Amino acid sequence: MALRRLHSASPARRLPRFPWDRMAPYQERAAAHPGGMVDLTVGAPVDEVPESIRQALIDASARPGYPTVAGPAALGEAMRSWLHRHTGVAEDVAVLPTVGSKELVANLPLQLGIGPGEAVAYPEIAYPTYEIGAILAKADAVPVADPRDAAGSRLRLAWINYPTNPTGEVASVEHLRDLVRWARDSGVVLASDECYLTLGWDDEHPPVSVLDPRVNDGDLTGLLAAHSLSKRSNLAGYRSAFLAGDPVLIADLLEIRRHSGFMVPWAVQQATIAALHDESHAIEQRARYEHRRSVLRGAVEAAGFRIDHSTAGLYLWATRGEDCWETVRWLADRGILAAAGEFYGAKGAQHVRLSLTATDEAIDDAAQRLK
Repeated sequence: MALRRLHSASPARRLPRFPWDRMAPYQERAAAHPGGMVDLTVGAPVDEVPESIRQALIDASARPGYPTVAGPAALGEAMRSWLHRHTGVAEDVAVLPTVGSKELVANLPLQLGIGPGEAVAYPEIAYPTYEIGAILAKADAVPVADPRDAAGSRLRLAWINYPTNPTGEVASVEHLRDLVRWARDSGVVLASDECYLTLGWDDEHPPVSVLDPRVNDGDLTGLLAAHSLSKRSNLAGYRSAFLAGDPVLIADLLEIRRHSGFMVPWAVQQATIAALHDESHAIEQRARYEHRRSVLRGAVEAAGFRIDHSTAGLYLWATRGEDCWETVRWLADRGILAAAGEFYGAKGAQHVRLSLTATDEAIDDAAQRLK
């Protein structure tokens, strides 16, 4: 009986059904296409890891001892230098490596001490793990169009995500300034997921970081920003990411993560240093995505879809004005697998997400099928 009570209290019982399980019949349908399946669902990189990064990993692979959670000084310097170049933040910004960004998103509420009776806000159309983090902390998960809409609850943490996954929206300096001011006045930690920051496609409206001094006037109090090398450097398999911002919050998180063993492997730390100091491979990869975006967007629009937002990031947020599962079926009949917009919230029920993380050949093939 006691064991049954333990099982019933498991956090797994509180989690929603893993969304990708629902894709199985459409995957089978797409795979049955005579030309095979073109998978445009998960945003997993398909291009090679740059040679310089792989060599750094190899050179560090013989070390037998434990890594540290904070990593060596050279890793901190590489993260700070990259952030300064891309966000304008001061080069002494507090930083913390994480084991990819997904574990950070899922663990942050709990590691900030948020618990039952308190609330975590996140975008109403969003990457699902924001909700999971709140559930694991036994806090209230509050999806909102704007984090200020959650005011009045016991709100402790508000997630924002620009460029947005899945919609590809960006936020202006003015909008982010308003959010920072509100969060500070409300005593709320503002966490910004910025994993697609360097993948903006509209020169007139580039992505902006919450770390940017134009946004925060050089004061990072209450602010956190998450960054990842998964897309920039094709390192999804390395689980290399980092957090930056408020030095007090970063210090507290470091202490918690030291006790919990959230260590990026030593060889990955060294590969991360190499990746962050090398901009050339990132520029080349960005150009590949820009080309794929142009090819796929033209074909999708020619097939009668409307593309909403999608001015940054690695996805096209597309609709035919119908239930998303009907669109998923229509695409699967052509051997193309797309992610149902419903995965990202009820407001996505008439959209699908098409990823640019497929080879040039696969993107060309999908474009031909759409014709």
